Amino acid sequence: MKTATNANAPLPALADTPEPPYYAVIFSTIRTEGDNGYEDMAEKMAALAATMPGYLGVESARKEIGITVSYWQDAESIRHWKYQADHMM
Repeated sequence: MKTATNANAPLPALADTPEPPYYAVIFSTIRTEGDNGYEDMAEKMAALAATMPGYLGVESARKEIGITVSYWQDAESIRHWKYQADHMM
């Protein structure tokens, strides 16, 4: 999950979701000074989520706050993601 770092860089693409209905999970953070491993963990979680049944895509924006929206086929898929062992660490 890479994001643009300068004003001339293209914006990241929006998730390619199907026609509704589907579900969105919103994760927000308040960024602290320094990365402290956040970017590596965010990329790991995005890759892991993409392997889960029912996963449809993700959108993310980070500056002073971070907002990540992941899209899922159904509520059961979200439950499986929520309790996935590596995601819970």
